[in-house]
Amino acid sequence: MGHATNIITGLSVGLESTGLPVLVISFAVITSFYLGEASGIQDAHGNLIGGLYGTAIATMGMFASGVYVLSMSGFGPIADNAGGIVEMSEQESSVRDITDLLDAVGNVTKANTKGYSVGSASLACFLLFSAYLDEVEMMTGKEFKVIDIAVPEIFIGGLIGSMTVFVFSAWAIKAVGVAAEEVIKEVRRQFKEHPGIRTYEEKPDYKQCVKIVNEAGLRQMIKPGLLAVLSPIVVGVTFRVIGSFRGRPLLGAEALAGFLMFATSTGILMALFFNNGGGAWDNAKKYVETGKFGGKGSEAHKAAVTGDTVGDPCKDTAGPSIHILIKLLSTITLVLVPLFSGTGK
Repeated sequence: MGHATNIITGLSVGLESTGLPVLVISFAVITSFYLGEASGIQDAHGNLIGGLYGTAIATMGMFASGVYVLSMSGFGPIADNAGGIVEMSEQESSVRDITDLLDAVGNVTKANTKGYSVGSASLACFLLFSAYLDEVEMMTGKEFKVIDIAVPEIFIGGLIGSMTVFVFSAWAIKAVGVAAEEVIKEVRRQFKEHPGIRTYEEKPDYKQCVKIVNEAGLRQMIKPGLLAVLSPIVVGVTFRVIGSFRGRPLLGAEALAGFLMFATSTGILMALFFNNGGGAWDNAKKYVETGKFGGKGSEAHKAAVTGDTVGDPCKDTAGPSIHILIKLLSTITLVLVPLFSGTGK
């Protein structure tokens, strides 16, 4: 139907795809928790603690199949690169047709492995969040089990947590755009200074483009990296200082708990949206390239290429990065509990 409608449809697919995975993740968390409680494991005070143990076992069960997931994840890039090599070496169209089909399958396997990553990250973050609450309680000697989001400071911490995921995603996607623009400028420069490239009389300088991509990729990821590390520290320390003036020494830890809850929930949804939406756009292009709707060079193909251009930074950069983000946020807050709870300097 066109470029705009292709983008609209991809957004719809990505947003809708968050529904079923979230239900599955929720079922996994609550079932493993209940089964753990049914074990009857108790602490020294007679309180049931088997729930977290059951969730931990479920998380380890997911990680146990990691080697197979890595194999599935590697299949996609291998098939994609094979298609590029076939095209550059000017093989017969029948060979490219085969690699296109394998590439489409690879997109699906990559999407599945990213779903696995989201699921395992969700379970792991639940455990890390519980560990954070226990650590604060142990460090302060005060009960720290309930987080009330009706408290303004905690709600604000949650909003900042959700905002962190959005800003992180924006900077990650922007990094791809900046690197792509620098490559385009370099390609245009080479075409202008070496016109023989177009007629295959001269070879282009491939190394320069590779250098630009690597340098831009590393340089542009500094901001998202600093955001992931500094945002929980700033939130925790800021509300700890506010709490010291208001006679609430645990306010920093409470606000940071809200930050973690919202950031984790938002991160799970955003990762699913980016991964599945981007994969749908990519496979739509592959589908058209098999000859459907006019095949390569048609208006449908041009629209599909536009969708794939939007989808690639979503599914290959922002989506996978969010898995790391939410686990990193949980780890940083757990390690720096004394800084936020008023028990350290």
